[in-house]
Amino acid sequence: MNTRPLQPGAAPAPDRLALIESARRAVLGEGGLQAAPWVEPWIDRSWRRCLAQGLRPQQAIAFQAVSGPATHRAIEASRPLLHAAAPVIQSLARAMADTRYFAILTDAQGVVIDVNGPVDRHNPHADLIARVGVDLSENAVGTTAIGATLAELQPVWLHRGEHFFDDNGVYSCAGAPLFGPDGRCVGMLDLTGIHVAERPALKHLVAQSARSIENALTLAQPHQLLLRIHWPGSSPEEDSAGLVCVDADGFIKGTNRAAADMLTLTPGTPWPHCSDVFAVPFETLFDTARSEHAARELPLWSGLRLAVSARLNTERARAQSTRPAMRPTAPLKEVETALIRKAVEDARGNVMEAARVLGISRATVYRKLTRKKPTR
Repeated sequence: MNTRPLQPGAAPAPDRLALIESARRAVLGEGGLQAAPWVEPWIDRSWRRCLAQGLRPQQAIAFQAVSGPATHRAIEASRPLLHAAAPVIQSLARAMADTRYFAILTDAQGVVIDVNGPVDRHNPHADLIARVGVDLSENAVGTTAIGATLAELQPVWLHRGEHFFDDNGVYSCAGAPLFGPDGRCVGMLDLTGIHVAERPALKHLVAQSARSIENALTLAQPHQLLLRIHWPGSSPEEDSAGLVCVDADGFIKGTNRAAADMLTLTPGTPWPHCSDVFAVPFETLFDTARSEHAARELPLWSGLRLAVSARLNTERARAQSTRPAMRPTAPLKEVETALIRKAVEDARGNVMEAARVLGISRATVYRKLTRKKPTR
């Protein structure tokens, strides 16, 4: 028997459903003792996580909503995501107009914060899940596109019996994670249909829509300079282009996922200074924005090179220029430099040790110590 995983949509619908049922018997009917070669590995992992929780496919499930205050907190915390997603979801509605699929947006915990599309409120299966505040995490409702996306942090597609609970076998859904400008997951976008034909192309649609939402989140970050980065030979206008928001001092304030991957940034940690990533003075990036060149190829400390186009945020620059003058105090940069010098002295000149203690890179220590003191 061919035990290669079947790609969704590769077999006619009856064969596909029969193979899914065979996989269910192998994993769920035998207590997870057998492998499931007829479904994607991430589905097998999700099923086994559900079994490990003591869940059983035959259980009746209740789509419970979190409390009113918890729903309010989830929505308020997700305001930037809701704003960024709104125009993208409207476009999704046009793409799916003839499919009877609808869109669900959740936060990073799987709580629904928005629903959009042709939801049949007379259908109890639709009304159960298409409610703001309902918990659709894997812990709450087993294997779904929502729970699996948030657990695996990758786009997914699943059909009918690939859901863990028998009661969820009426759904077909695609999902993609959403990452914020700091690289951490902020939620997910789900496309769901009930008693509908399988549409595996929705996996591509939801992934592309997620990239658009992430780009909008990134562009909403306050910044002085916007970098659009791409590998030499590709177009900066492609979906794969990276976006990097930089403040006036050269610190990275936000990126989309493509940029984080290209610059090898670690999600969940403070983004570094541009000069810790690009092997050029950060002023070069501002000069690029002022030049007439569409893009420049610049080296990274990794030895790779990127094509970089830059654009100044003129509105932010004007706003900063009209701010009232601050009372003269010791400049923050001078205080920062003094602290770094003290750390180096305490480390007896060992820059690597000082950088470790301060929690910054060695390149940052060198840059701060060699920066010329401004004349007054």
